[in-house]
Amino acid sequence: MNTALSVKSMSSSIHNIATIFRKEVRSYFNSAVAYVVIVVFLAIVGWFHTSNLFLVNVASLRLMFELIPLVFLFVVPAITMRLLAEEKKAGTIELLVTKPLSDTEIVLGKFLAAWALIGVALLPTLVYYLTMTFLGSIDNGPVIGGYLGLLLLAGVYTSVGLLASSLTDSQIVAFIVGFLLVFVFFMLDKVLVYVPSALTSIVEYLGADFHFSNIARGVVDSRDVVYFLSVLGFVLYLTVVSLGRRKW
Repeated sequence: MNTALSVKSMSSSIHNIATIFRKEVRSYFNSAVAYVVIVVFLAIVGWFHTSNLFLVNVASLRLMFELIPLVFLFVVPAITMRLLAEEKKAGTIELLVTKPLSDTEIVLGKFLAAWALIGVALLPTLVYYLTMTFLGSIDNGPVIGGYLGLLLLAGVYTSVGLLASSLTDSQIVAFIVGFLLVFVFFMLDKVLVYVPSALTSIVEYLGADFHFSNIARGVVDSRDVVYFLSVLGFVLYLTVVSLGRRKW
């Protein structure tokens, strides 16, 4: 009996998350947000990738995988800033919670929608990979690792941006806070020279770009995957707690 209830409850929860997911994806593509983000993202990445290809004359995606994390610093907060801030400002967040939806379901649905949009933005960059294969020999290991690392990095940045959006009802403030938080994650492994030697390994481990660089080399270490999934899960938990503040 309890097992049947658990299965029914899980099925209902998945249905609710899927409903929120579809709603958010439609809102992205029904407005100019998705198209602007994808076009700007591809224009920046394409420009630098093409410049590198003709100037250096090397068939490699290394520069692209180095550039995209920098672009994510601006693109991801821009995608996530409206997710909860807009709902809170318009008062529609209260309408959501009057339906049979939990805070966790709302957060997961919105997170997955934003993460999926970033995945869609990454898809056209496969054209660059296909171009490289025609121009010369390319090592597929780092390419697979690079795309896996980008998806995991985007997941962490998306969760952080969603947390920022839950803290305010202003999209501008949400963008600024989101940018600052992901910038900290990006920079942690780059300021080790200023960190006491006893804390160097800890600060380095907390840096998202450090783990991305490891995976992008084509070596998928479980420690790097665990880092991304742990940070992602913890930040989403903080977002659920932040969203629940209205009940306090």
